[in-house]
Amino acid sequence: MDLKLGDKVAIVTGGTQGIGKATAMLLAKEGARVVIAARGRELLGTVSAEIRAAGGRVAAIQADVSKPEDCERLIAGAIESFGRIDILVNNAGTSATGEFESVTDATWQADFDLKLFGAIRLARLAIPQMRRQGGGRIINITNIGAKQPRAKSMPTTVTRAAGLALTKALSKEFAADKILVNTVCIGLIRAGQHERKAAKSGVEVESMYAGMGKDIPLGRVGLAEEVANVITFLASDAASYVTGTSINLDGGTSAVL
Repeated sequence: MDLKLGDKVAIVTGGTQGIGKATAMLLAKEGARVVIAARGRELLGTVSAEIRAAGGRVAAIQADVSKPEDCERLIAGAIESFGRIDILVNNAGTSATGEFESVTDATWQADFDLKLFGAIRLARLAIPQMRRQGGGRIINITNIGAKQPRAKSMPTTVTRAAGLALTKALSKEFAADKILVNTVCIGLIRAGQHERKAAKSGVEVESMYAGMGKDIPLGRVGLAEEVANVITFLASDAASYVTGTSINLDGGTSAVL
């Protein structure tokens, strides 16, 4: 299937690891010009080189999306590099969870700044560009805990729930501008944070993932590339009648749609 991404420009935050890297690689493979953003300069260079080696076109911008000035610099850099913005993938984030009484104001604020306000600020900056060129796509990465929060799951489940509300509200407000806004709600996905935890505890990575997958209906933890497939579909013309929706990508774990 031709996803018709050859003339598109995509920004992917958290674009050097896991879901962000897999998404940037696939968008570039499909012909999009990709702007990857992350805090670490070294990985930006490494991933950029991988995308170019595979024949893709990429610009790398060091940015912390929890900072307003970095959001502004990222959008300006994308326009300077490629002249337009068609796709915004708000992927930057970490899994911050703990017992409610132990979560400090500083932790709450940091989580909101990174996951919610990063998406808000980048969308606010990108939407005028998308409107001028006749449309665009915004894909927010959230998680299934936003719909079914567990005990000791804050602040992440609260900030991700706000991301669901943001997605729905933006989809309605900007539908007339042909700006489609959706979210992918992830479950357990293979990621560096899990593997670093395994290394610290001396657990073999595949054994860890096998254990994590036991309670998932499909029997395994998902791959970043599987998330990238869905994001890339939502970014394409193949999803031209899809907006304001959430897709659970969790191997069947969630009990709600």
